Amino acid sequence: MTAPKALGHIRVLDLSRVLAGPWCSQNLADLGADVIKIERPGSGDDTRAWGPPYARDAAGRDTTEAAYYLAANRGKRSVTIDIASADGQALIRELASHCDVVLENFKVGQLKRYGLDYESLKAIKPDLVYCSVTGFGQDGPYAHRAGYDFLIQGMGGLMSVTGERDDLPGGGPQKAGVALTDLMTGMYATIAILAALTHRDRSGEGQYIDMALLDVQVAMLANMGSNYLNSGKPPKRWGNAHPNIVPYQTFQCADGYIIVATGNDGQYQKFVEVGGRADLATHERYATNPLRVQHRDELVPLLAEMVLAQPRDFWIDRLEAVGVPCGPINNLDDVYKNPQVLARELVMEVPHPTAGSTRLVRSPMKMSLTPTDNAVAPPLLGQHTDEILRSLLGQSDDDIAALRAQGVL
Repeated sequence: MTAPKALGHIRVLDLSRVLAGPWCSQNLADLGADVIKIERPGSGDDTRAWGPPYARDAAGRDTTEAAYYLAANRGKRSVTIDIASADGQALIRELASHCDVVLENFKVGQLKRYGLDYESLKAIKPDLVYCSVTGFGQDGPYAHRAGYDFLIQGMGGLMSVTGERDDLPGGGPQKAGVALTDLMTGMYATIAILAALTHRDRSGEGQYIDMALLDVQVAMLANMGSNYLNSGKPPKRWGNAHPNIVPYQTFQCADGYIIVATGNDGQYQKFVEVGGRADLATHERYATNPLRVQHRDELVPLLAEMVLAQPRDFWIDRLEAVGVPCGPINNLDDVYKNPQVLARELVMEVPHPTAGSTRLVRSPMKMSLTPTDNAVAPPLLGQHTDEILRSLLGQSDDDIAALRAQGVL
């Protein structure tokens, strides 16, 4: 018996592209929603061309599906429509009348010119949930600016607290290794859409959701933002160190790197005892955490010398045995070979129309009664155009052929 889908009753019209919007709609697809992805005829979502790498077929040849695109589009159905044409706009409006949610990330005001803004579609479907994702939101002096993750990480303060200390080699601002602001905006948009759907189910009312990358970046600074608001002092970069705990950082071993996170004095004492430096446990300048923070610049080099004398496995095995929090810094080859990652089955192989099969990362949402449904590969460009126009809009083969001949599809 097939397990029920948490959002199996929801249909989403996804007009978004690149990452923040598609990450949101992929979450909804994982939860069982029918996500119809509208793409530009001939080229589609920008990320389809963001390769190499690409998915490979059984012979090891590249397909046309960029790995970047694969990361954010599983479980969706692709329809190609020229949204700039009058006939294309009419199709979008008709599709919206069959959907619960519309998700878009066009520039502010652009869809209003096409008659595809919230007010226009609300007139067709009053209980519609409509979510716009932009760089800076629908109002304010920056509303009409284009917003990109990298820019927002800088403007929103993340890069002011990310990177090595300014007074150390390599110091200076550093972006996160993934498009963190885009991804978090997609997550917040998912939450907002689910909340709006819950409200709709209780009240019958749809609503408009205005999601901005800058808003999300400022909000997700969390304790750093709160620290500033309550002290008036902007936090600074600490690299892999901690401003309030020592040692709580990375160390280089004889053959790699580890993280050591001593949360109390007892753990610190065990750490230096394992390293053969018990004298550092009771030293008058290092015996307590406040002292270690005060004298970090003289203590940390001593600890670094101690750790460098032994290989990574020595430290991990012995520190875990005595209850000192530690761990390796894995590259992705290590990550996907990790026994815990394997046990949690985070990687899945799904059938793919051109690659034969492709490996994807499974949704981390594990639900007992309504498990996520993510074993469907990201669609080829326009793969479901005819299917959806026939089943939802009642278009005939002749109707579809005529639209295609006009360049609408």
